[in-house]
Amino acid sequence: MKFVDEIRIRVKAGNGGNGCVSFRRERFIPKGGPNGGDGGEGGRVILLADARLSTLLDLSYPRPFRAPKGTHGKGKDQTGRGGEDLILRVPVGTLVRDDETGEVLHDLTIDGQQVIAAQGGRGGRGNARFATPTQRAPRHAEKGEPGQERCLRLELKLLADVGLVGYPNVGKSTLLSKISSARPKIADYPFTTLVPNLGVVLQEDHRPFVVADIPGLIEGASKGVGLGLTFLRHVERTKLLVHLLDISEAPSRNPVEDFRSLNEELRAYQASLEGKPQILALNKIDLPEVQERASGIRTEFEKMGHPLHLVSGRTGEGVDTLMKAVVSALEAMAQPSDGQ
Repeated sequence: MKFVDEIRIRVKAGNGGNGCVSFRRERFIPKGGPNGGDGGEGGRVILLADARLSTLLDLSYPRPFRAPKGTHGKGKDQTGRGGEDLILRVPVGTLVRDDETGEVLHDLTIDGQQVIAAQGGRGGRGNARFATPTQRAPRHAEKGEPGQERCLRLELKLLADVGLVGYPNVGKSTLLSKISSARPKIADYPFTTLVPNLGVVLQEDHRPFVVADIPGLIEGASKGVGLGLTFLRHVERTKLLVHLLDISEAPSRNPVEDFRSLNEELRAYQASLEGKPQILALNKIDLPEVQERASGIRTEFEKMGHPLHLVSGRTGEGVDTLMKAVVSALEAMAQPSDGQ
């Protein structure tokens, strides 16, 4: 399935039906009076958050989404039928913006949450509604109001507890496949992961939590280099980041500089990401060249106040300890809210 996480759509609610001009005509009742009914209300366009969806693909085809209009009122005080609501299903985590102003209109973060994207037009009043003691035979009725029409921008931001970040080919997808049942595409070249992958991690004595592999982060990502600008938004909703480091590709690579550089990209994209809790892990510890430098690198990070976990996504070495640290961090963040 193609992953689509940002689209623009035009929605048009249904117009209200016109009111009716009609008079009661029955034998032996020469002055029956007005009996024109009201027009029906136009259908609304509703956005519904659906946890079963993971992409905006179904809404990405360029076409306007129109709700049915209300029918006109009829004689004998018959109100027109209202137009049916048009329900558009979107993934949980979809942000709804006004495309012209950029204003955030809705944030759909709960499965089953509904919001009105476009309000249907009000039905016009029939002439029976205008009768008064001094005007007993009104010969006018209202026209239905037009339905709301607007252009919206939908942005999907994944709802994950933990985000895996790091340069391409550091082993994020391999680690995700080791800690969860997710089966992302894995290969030995950069940008193997072209879409965010989600995995559910099950740990004893802790509720399941969701981990997202965020692809495409390299130097300059916040300015659109690589794939970073496309997927950086998915880091925003995570509670915790696991920063994966790798020195196996180039022995001269400096993991401290990699760590600082990637954090600069996160900060440049959104200042609030700077304070997001992070857990650091040096991957591919099963390789001899990594083992030789691991102790020194760990000491460097500890001097900076950052404990470093040594792991191997391929063999599983150190992964359990890393996951225990993740669980402890999530529990620590949940404690203040539990006491409220």
